[in-house]
Amino acid sequence: MRARPLLALLAALASGAAGCTSEDARGSAPPAAPRASDQGAGAAAPAAVAAAPAGDPARGERLVAELQCNRCHDGTGQAPAARDAHCVQCHQDIAAGRFQAPAAAMKRWNENLVQLRDVPSLAAAGDRLRRDWIRAFLLSPHDVRPRLHATMPRLAIGPEQASDIAAYLTRDRRDRREGRERPSAPLEGASAARGRELYEAKGCGTCHAFSGAAGVTAVAPVKGMEKETRAAIALAPDLRHARDRMEPADLVAWVLDPAAIKPGTPMPQVPMSPAEARDIAAFVVTAELSPRAPASAPERLPLLSRRVTYAEVDRRVFRVTCRHCHSEPDYALGDGGPGNTGGFGFKPRGLNLATYEGIAAGYVDDQGERRSVFSRGPDGAPRLVAALLARQAEEAGRAAPAVRGMPLGLPAVGPEEIQLVESWIAQGRPQ
Repeated sequence: MRARPLLALLAALASGAAGCTSEDARGSAPPAAPRASDQGAGAAAPAAVAAAPAGDPARGERLVAELQCNRCHDGTGQAPAARDAHCVQCHQDIAAGRFQAPAAAMKRWNENLVQLRDVPSLAAAGDRLRRDWIRAFLLSPHDVRPRLHATMPRLAIGPEQASDIAAYLTRDRRDRREGRERPSAPLEGASAARGRELYEAKGCGTCHAFSGAAGVTAVAPVKGMEKETRAAIALAPDLRHARDRMEPADLVAWVLDPAAIKPGTPMPQVPMSPAEARDIAAFVVTAELSPRAPASAPERLPLLSRRVTYAEVDRRVFRVTCRHCHSEPDYALGDGGPGNTGGFGFKPRGLNLATYEGIAAGYVDDQGERRSVFSRGPDGAPRLVAALLARQAEEAGRAAPAVRGMPLGLPAVGPEEIQLVESWIAQGRPQ
């Protein structure tokens, strides 16, 4: 196994050409509706999203396989991805020193290894998450776990496919298996005021952010934590979203004994009584939340007047992020990476960003024709630049239907790096 080719694939969450258009999608996603978690909360947990079609679990199972969800997530119901194709396990092997590579390379990789060391398992999703929330999240991904660098990528699926996937992931609720009914009034007699006190006393803020809730303890810093604590903090959701994601009865059960619902979860079982669990859940789902401040993309910087070469752009941009998915065969496990040969539900685009010649060759469109990544769109931005800007817009909550932001599911490239790419293109792409 070649260490260098494998590293190129590790951080890949999804594929597609720079500036992937809506032609890739299996149906256009509607604009995201305002979420309850973005508004103030009243005395009861509001419905997170409007009721959606039930979906077909069998179709959802096929989609989960087609979209290769098991390359990042465990608990998909699919056979595990091969070790050398599992993005997260590869990064974990590097971090733990198990990866077979020269010591100097391992040291260099670990210094920069921040992406995809942890990712939530989808096991027992039906026992934890509302089906309609899963559907809405797939159509309009947003940052649920503030300590994870990566987010759920915007996949090429439409509403029907999202309903099918949500139906598949929630097909096997434990109460249905065991013939039990969820309590109709799970928070009856609970005190949100006591729950707030317990939230602090039990140390919930050690791992969880609760944005918008005034006066709660901030999460502890991750650096220096033991491995298990670091993973727990990284995977801990912002509790602002809990009222949208979970039914109150499921939230109570989860707070009381997380491992009984999802074995292996890094969420610890904190000693408490059933009454205390109800109180904490009542606080989480009814706490008054301040509205989210409007997000904005970084300001676009003017073109540089100094000379910019391919070598500089490659070192600061392409080699750092883009090559993870868009590479030559020798660099990415012999196939050029998912952004070259397809994967995660996206078509092969033949885009190789590992060499000057590869970038100049462009990508393959839906008609099988070669297109330039430097051609300009309606707004005048080169296609490659438009994809980078689109990712910034996605992080600000304004996904562009016609352009899929890159890098897909990973943090946006900074304004200085985009300025560098755009300046290089404007100068005629000197080597």
